[in-house]
Amino acid sequence: MGRDLSALFDPFSVAIVGASDDPAKYGHAIATQALRSGHSRPVHLVNRRGATVLGRTAATSLGSIGDPVDLAVISVPAAGFEDAVDEALACEARAIVAITAGFAETGAAGGERQRAVAERVRAAGAVMVGPNCLGITDNTTGLHLASDHFTPGRVALLSQSGNLALELQLRFGPHGLGFSRFVSLGNQADVTLVDLLADCARHEGTDAIAVYAEDFADGRAFAEAAAVAGKPVVLLTAGRGDASARSAQSHTGALTTSNDVVTAACRDAGVELVATPRELTTVLAALSGGRRAKGRRVAVLTDGGGHGVIAADAVEATGLGVPELAPVTQARVGESLWAQSAVGNPVDLAGMGEQDPGSYAATVTALLDADETDAVLMTGYFGGYAADVDGLGAGSAVLSEGEQKAARFIAARMDGEDKPLVVQSMYPESPSCRILVAAGVPVFAATEDAARALAALAAGTSGHRTGVASLPTAAEPLTRTGYLETRRALEDAGVAFPAAREIRDEAQLLAAAETIAGPYVLKALHLLHKSDAGGVALRLADRDDLVAAFRDMHERLRAPSYSVEAMADISEGIELIVGVNRDPRFGPVAMVGLGGILAEALKDVEFGLAPLPAARALELLRGLRTASLLDGVRGRPAVDVEAAAQAVERITAFAAAHPEIAELEVNPLLVRPDGAIALDSRAVLG
Repeated sequence: MGRDLSALFDPFSVAIVGASDDPAKYGHAIATQALRSGHSRPVHLVNRRGATVLGRTAATSLGSIGDPVDLAVISVPAAGFEDAVDEALACEARAIVAITAGFAETGAAGGERQRAVAERVRAAGAVMVGPNCLGITDNTTGLHLASDHFTPGRVALLSQSGNLALELQLRFGPHGLGFSRFVSLGNQADVTLVDLLADCARHEGTDAIAVYAEDFADGRAFAEAAAVAGKPVVLLTAGRGDASARSAQSHTGALTTSNDVVTAACRDAGVELVATPRELTTVLAALSGGRRAKGRRVAVLTDGGGHGVIAADAVEATGLGVPELAPVTQARVGESLWAQSAVGNPVDLAGMGEQDPGSYAATVTALLDADETDAVLMTGYFGGYAADVDGLGAGSAVLSEGEQKAARFIAARMDGEDKPLVVQSMYPESPSCRILVAAGVPVFAATEDAARALAALAAGTSGHRTGVASLPTAAEPLTRTGYLETRRALEDAGVAFPAAREIRDEAQLLAAAETIAGPYVLKALHLLHKSDAGGVALRLADRDDLVAAFRDMHERLRAPSYSVEAMADISEGIELIVGVNRDPRFGPVAMVGLGGILAEALKDVEFGLAPLPAARALELLRGLRTASLLDGVRGRPAVDVEAAAQAVERITAFAAAHPEIAELEVNPLLVRPDGAIALDSRAVLG
């Protein structure tokens, strides 16, 4: 069910501690906005000097108000913050919004003070947003406790940046978007992003949740909450560089950046990950219409060849397709056009719009009705006829009215339509385009925005969550993670390896050769990167080759022990890499890709939150750039991809059950037509 945050968003009374007449103080801005709620709830202003604030008599303390206080906003200097919190709790406040700064963001001492305050809040059964936050707004309950006004709408914004909220306010307007709620996250000492996400998911006044987070205290919990939200979640985050990979001791660690981790978490949870406020707005505008594409096939409609081919390129760059229309669809599209119009895809009116603006509506209808389309993009001049009407004579007035009539027809056609229509217009603010926006059709000025919107609506993206697998119960910790210890533990977990024996001298080597059929592999143990050190010898045909390799290797490396192994037949196999890297925010993160010596050279890898069920592992393997190799090329047979997926499941489940392991890697995992077998492994304790 999650925490009860009702007192935060719909309190029966509010008190502003630190309310002020001084416009330079935040207590002035908060008090001004709080009073906008009118008579929906009592609003008490508290200033230790008393007198009047904003023309109202101010109480000198919370205790002197005389009436119950449900929510207290505290905007006082840090030195008086703890006393103010204690007084609010003594007055039985159920919620606190802590504007005051000077705590965990200042260092260890501030962090200790912050933890102590949060413990007292939780012990009292209350909740606290902040400290170091900028307030909250809930337009559905008339609660205004932030310094700025936010246009009402259906998007909840949970943000670590106040200025970003102001920018989104400006960007939302042209798309008819507004805010159901705004919460400045602050330091999240008590109420966290995850708590707020879960509450907004339950909130009837919210259709979509936008998040700006610079870091995640518990990224995995965020992903889990988003996966079950039942509403679109769009994340804008920063700091997704590759610094985390610099100290890695395995290929897996070296190939795993913070960006990979966040991207994997968002993909698994069904979160739309964006890079800029503009892209965030674009995705929300697309999702607000409620329509989702059932596939990835897009029909492009244009009134100019240039716009059409540019739009088609932009759509395909997002991973969507622009297939040629079926003959029956081309014939129907052509019914309302003239001979010079192109009807393949893109469909180009080629000037027909000026002859009959109704041709836009007729063509959109035909494309929406086509069985081979999942979405429609209209791009180009539509909107320009109505925008150009002033001063251009009666002829333009006729075109303007015709275009607006077409817009009204399209708007009516979209009522109850499942397929999405997205529009790019040179004149997005024109009356015709405003008619479409009012009907829930996203309209954009930039072609790339329209293409990004379609990608957000396509099957396999927002609203199509693969899910976040639960972490297994922690197993008995491993105390040693040498090659053989790790290998035996993985074998116990169901991962197949070739036969192997540990040896320390030539006599033991000869005994091992009697029990293991050649050809052989010899590995020097207790080296993290055996191949790089010359500690692996392959394709040793017989006992003599094995002995010669041992003598050479021991002369060079003087390793304390070695592993004699059966050489697997790699002639018809594909080498994969499977690894798990433990992220401090998101926990175990799995990586699969083309392995062996090509792992870091090609960097053809995919990521997901571990453990990976076999079905999810199969999706990731099929998503590799080199996935066609798995199905056989140039006369080579197809390999057993399902067996590879099962091995990935076992490897990632093992790593997820051992939180003491920082990095685990099986490289290569040899996948053959008859199954999958691990040829090498390594583990690094955290």
